[in-house]
Amino acid sequence: MMLRLALLLVVALPSFAHDWYLFTSFRKNGETGVYFALSADGKAFTPLNSNAPWVKTTKAGMLMRDPWLGKGPDGVWHMLWTWGWTRKEANGQLLLGHASSKDLIHWSEPEGVPMFAEEPTARNVWAPEAAYDPRKKEWVIFWATTIPGRFPDTENTGDSGYNHRLYAVTTKDWKTFSTPKLWFDPGFNCIDATVAQVAPSGPKSWVMVFKDERKEPLQKKLRTAWAASPDGPWSEVSEPFSRDWIEGPSIAKIGNEWWIYYDAYRKPQHYGAMKTSDWQHFEDVTEQVQFPADHRHGTVVTIDEATARKLQASEAK
Repeated sequence: MMLRLALLLVVALPSFAHDWYLFTSFRKNGETGVYFALSADGKAFTPLNSNAPWVKTTKAGMLMRDPWLGKGPDGVWHMLWTWGWTRKEANGQLLLGHASSKDLIHWSEPEGVPMFAEEPTARNVWAPEAAYDPRKKEWVIFWATTIPGRFPDTENTGDSGYNHRLYAVTTKDWKTFSTPKLWFDPGFNCIDATVAQVAPSGPKSWVMVFKDERKEPLQKKLRTAWAASPDGPWSEVSEPFSRDWIEGPSIAKIGNEWWIYYDAYRKPQHYGAMKTSDWQHFEDVTEQVQFPADHRHGTVVTIDEATARKLQASEAK
């Protein structure tokens, strides 16, 4: 009788689902679209959709580079990406790409959101990402741009005359946007910022990982900065914690550790990762991760198991 009762209790206990991880990326120059890959442990990622684009480009000249993915408090997923290298890909406009989805399967028509209409010399809008600010109940969208002559002291530190700083707009509805503002200036050429909330409150509740883009003197490494909210101000810029010639960082939490994935973009191109539990000490765990070949600069996000299973089932349709 006691054995039968024990068995009934075991059967009645719920099966607790664990976190899964979704990776968005692009290939080549981003002309084909955004690719998805899935992982049950945040380490080994398997391509979805038979390794074909999950969200495709839809307009002539449109690229889908550096895709960022994030979920809002309303449950809606937003994707941002680099629409083009410079103004010429969008008839003289600077655009950041945007699409949304309620289930990660069905997506809105990709749209180009104009930026820097008031800055006609701004050269680019690269690697846009976003973070939801719960205090102001709005999104902060940020990216890297070069405005020639804006920071003359560092004008010759990058590639091909690029001298980036990070700019941002805010939005509550993804339809109207504030005027772009300077969001982060560490005093040197920088790109590819990504942020995460690592504490519920306090002056260091948000961390930024970004790329020091200087080529003269050579950096091309990752650093951190800190703020009380995703809108900044950002301070306490760290020393580099990574090797050089890497970019496109993405932050995800696995257990009690924070993993920072990155794109090692020089040949042989590959994906790597660092991990930390205190944001002071970092360990290279590249040998522990496996990503699809040729996939570039993307985002790793946490999803629940039910969503992961739906993505796998959708692939089979």
